[in-house]
Amino acid sequence: MLKGFVVGLVVANGFEWVAHKFILHGTHRTGQPRYSPVPRSMKSHWEHHREVRKQEFHDDGYVEGISNWRTKNEIVSLAVVAGIAGLAFYPISKGMAAAALYSAGNYYYIHRRAHLEPDWAMKKIPWHYDHHMNSNQDANWCVTKPWFDYIMGTRVVSSADLKEQNPLGVNLPKPIAVWLSTTVEKYFPAQWVDKSPKLIDQSNDNAMDSVA
Repeated sequence: MLKGFVVGLVVANGFEWVAHKFILHGTHRTGQPRYSPVPRSMKSHWEHHREVRKQEFHDDGYVEGISNWRTKNEIVSLAVVAGIAGLAFYPISKGMAAAALYSAGNYYYIHRRAHLEPDWAMKKIPWHYDHHMNSNQDANWCVTKPWFDYIMGTRVVSSADLKEQNPLGVNLPKPIAVWLSTTVEKYFPAQWVDKSPKLIDQSNDNAMDSVA
C-alpha cells in the first residue's frame, strides 16, 4: 500500500504539471486565443492570475469561498479528477487510489493557503510564487512540489531567496539538501531569469484578455 501511495504521489505531481500547462494556461496558437480542452477552467485560471498580480499574490476568491465562481470551479474540478482517478486506480492499487484523493485535498489546501498567506507561500512553495510573480508566467507548473518542473526543465527561478532548499521541496538536513541539489541539478538544472518579479506582464495580460 505504501509503495502504491508513493507512486500515486508522483503520478499526481505529473498530472499537476500537465493540467496546469495545457488545461489551465492553454496552448499558444499564432493569431488566435490560447486553446484549452476545458475553456471555463482556463478562463478561471487567468482571472486568478489577474487578481494575484494586482494584489501582491493575494486572491480574495478564497476568502469568499464557494460563493466565488472561481473557487467553486477549482473545488469541483479537483473533486471530479480525484473521483475518476480514485476509481481508476483502486482495482490496481489501493495506495494509488488513496494518493489521488489525498493529492486533490492537499492541492486545494496548499493553493488556498498560499494565496491567503503570501509570506508562507514564499517560504514553503517559492516555485508557485515564481509562477505568478516571475516575469515568465508560462513556467513553474507544479504547485505542491516542484518535482516535474525539474524533470521537464521548467523550474524558472527569479531570485536566490525564492529558490527552494532542494528539488524535493521539503526541508532536509543541510548536507543532504546540498548533495541532493547538486546531484539533481547536474542533470535537471533550474533556469534563472535576470528580471526581478514585477506586477504586470503585458504579454500575459494580452493572453488573459483573449480568454476572458
